[in-house]
Order: sequence, then C-alpha cells, then structure tokens
Amino acid sequence: MSVTIVTQTAVKPDSAEAFARWQGETSTIITAFQGFIEQRLLPPNPPVQVDWVILQRFAAIEDAQRWLGSPERARRLEGVASMLIGRDDVHIVRDDDGRKPAPVSAVISTRVKPGKEAEYRAWERRIAAAQSTAPGLQGYRFEPPVPGVQDDFVAILRFDGETNLQAWLDSPMRKQLIEEAAPLTEEFHARLARSGFEQWFRNDAAEAAGPLPVWKMDMVVLLLLYPIVFLWGVWVGTPLLAQKWQLPFAVNLFIGNIFSVALTGFLVPWTANGPLSWWLRPRNPRQAMGVHLLGAGLVCAIYAACVWAFWKLF
Repeated sequence: MSVTIVTQTAVKPDSAEAFARWQGETSTIITAFQGFIEQRLLPPNPPVQVDWVILQRFAAIEDAQRWLGSPERARRLEGVASMLIGRDDVHIVRDDDGRKPAPVSAVISTRVKPGKEAEYRAWERRIAAAQSTAPGLQGYRFEPPVPGVQDDFVAILRFDGETNLQAWLDSPMRKQLIEEAAPLTEEFHARLARSGFEQWFRNDAAEAAGPLPVWKMDMVVLLLLYPIVFLWGVWVGTPLLAQKWQLPFAVNLFIGNIFSVALTGFLVPWTANGPLSWWLRPRNPRQAMGVHLLGAGLVCAIYAACVWAFWKLF
C-alpha cells in the first residue's frame, strides 16, 4: 500500500523564491530513493492556504521512513532552516483510496495526553460521524501516530470548496466536539491546503510517470492564456465593451477575466493530455532531460511567434 508524506511549512515572505529553488533541488535528490513514486508542490494561496505543502508519495511506509531518516534529507534541512517560520508539520498518510487532496483540504494534527489514547479514539469516532453529514465533504482520513516518525494523531478532511470546509470548521457542532476533546489533548492545530493549476493537469493514468513540475504547468497556462487575453481584447474588449457599449474599465476587465479563465480551464486539460503530454510526462526517464529542454524550447518559440504575429498583425 503506497503512502504519502504530507509536509506543511511556513516560509518567510522574502525567502519564497529561494525556498522554491531549494525544493526543486531536493526533488532531484528524492527521485533516486527506493520506492519513490511522485512529488507534488502546492505553493501558498492566501488567505485560504498560507503554507507551502509538499506531497511525497512512496510505494510503502518503509520507503517513506527511509527518506525521512536519511542523511541526504538531514543535509537538505540544514540549508533551509533560515527560510522557515516555526516548525514543519510532517505526517505520513496511506493512499488506500487512491485520491490526492481535493480542491481544498484541512490537515489537523493532535498531540494526545499519555494514557488518553483510548478516550481520544472514541471521541474521534463521534466527530467522524458528525462531519459525515457536512455538505461538500469528499473524504476523511484518520491516522494514528507512527513510532519514530510522528507523535501526533492526524486527520485529513477533503472538501469540494473553501466555503463548505470553512462552514464545517466554524460550525457549532464541531466547536462543541473540540471543547469536549480539550481535556484529552496537549496540542491541536489545523492547516489548510488548496490545489491550484494542477487540477487542470490531472491524469490518473500517467501519474506513475512521476511528478509534474510547477514550471511546466505555469508555461502551459501562459501559452494558452496570452493569446486568449490578447484576442479577447482586440476583438471584443476594446471594440465592443469599451468603445461601442462604453463599459467602465473595471467591468470590461472583469468580463474578460471570466471568459479567459473559463476558456483556459477548458483548453489546458486537452493540451496537457494531448499535444504536450510527451513533454509534460516523458515516458523514457533516460531521455527526460532532452525532452524537458526540447519541450521548453518549443513552448518558448511559440511564445515568440505569438508576440511577433500579434505585433505585426494588430
């Protein structure tokens, strides 16, 4: 049964770029470890998600523990300590349902007082029954401590959106249950994680090929968003909304954003799983570097062609 290491960490605002580079270098190292399957990086998305979230998937819990206790990881952590705020939350969860975090998830860790474990588990069954009726709940995972790895009980809630998740977190029923658990716990905190562009790039059949780099997703989104925004402005935004109907700029821009996001969300999955799938998920690891460079060069060439064409034609 595969497992996923869920790491949530707060990064100093002026260290965001350095942390992203550090994580990219770490990704290169972890791919060489036995049992490693994929890694996904979720950057902050304030105000819902203020932390960086790293999901590292392994074939078995032993493989995950080997990485967590490795000298390579220890050396990497030494180089990032100055960029972080407070402590990391690192948890191991099973992938028995095969699903990754939904559009928004809450990772809740609880340190239980010694001798109160049985009472806490009974309380957990009550809150699980209560939240099963919460609108928008897509899944619930409860993980006990893992000796030598994590001391906390971990609960992961998956919801279809921020509104439904927040409604449950703020509900009187949940607050009452949390108060009942207070005598059993030493420490309790929750962190939110929301997915971003990666929803558009999801391909369950190709996940085993490895993690999809964030920079590739950004390049594909820009590849489609730039011509959509430009052509909308030339054909619709300026001649119709601004000149003919004389709509205010704020309204004109808002309507354009609605159209651009909707069309981009439709075209990205088709592009990622069709014309550019060979670049996003190379099939032959030995040729991956060449494919990365070739695809990036091709996309950059299309950028240049679009800029040149729009400059000359419009």
